[in-house]
Amino acid sequence: MSALGQAPSSSTSEADQKYAMMDERKRKRMISNRDSARRSRMKRQMLVQDLTNEASSLQVANNGIMDKIHESSKACRAYMEENNVLRAQATELTDRLRCLNDLLEISGVPVDVPGIPDPLLRPWQLPCQLQPITASSGLFQFD
Repeated sequence: MSALGQAPSSSTSEADQKYAMMDERKRKRMISNRDSARRSRMKRQMLVQDLTNEASSLQVANNGIMDKIHESSKACRAYMEENNVLRAQATELTDRLRCLNDLLEISGVPVDVPGIPDPLLRPWQLPCQLQPITASSGLFQFD
C-alpha cells in the first residue's frame, strides 16, 4: 500500500508545484497589471490636468482679446460720433459762409473771398488732397 500511497502523492506534489507556479505567475501578472493600470491612471490624470491648465490659460487669453475688441469698438463708435459732429459743424459753417458771402455781394462790398467748393457739383473730385501711394519694388513683378 505504501507504493500506491506514494505514487499519488508524488503526482499530486507535481500538480501542486504546477499550480503553485501558475499561481505565482498569476500573482505576478496581477501585480504587473495593477502597476500598469496605476501608471495609466496617473498618465491620464496628468494629461487631463495639462489640458485643464491649457484651457484655462486660453480662456484668460480669450477674455483679454475680447476686452481689447470691446475697447476698440467703443473707441470706434466714439470716433464715428465725433466725425458726424465735425461733418455737421463743417456743413453749418459752410452754409454760414455762403450766407455771409451772399450778404457781402448784396451790399456791394468788394471782398475777395475764395469760392466754397461744393462736392455735389463735382462728385469726381474729392474734397481733400490725395496722398500718393508708394509701393515697394518687389511688390509687382512683370515677366
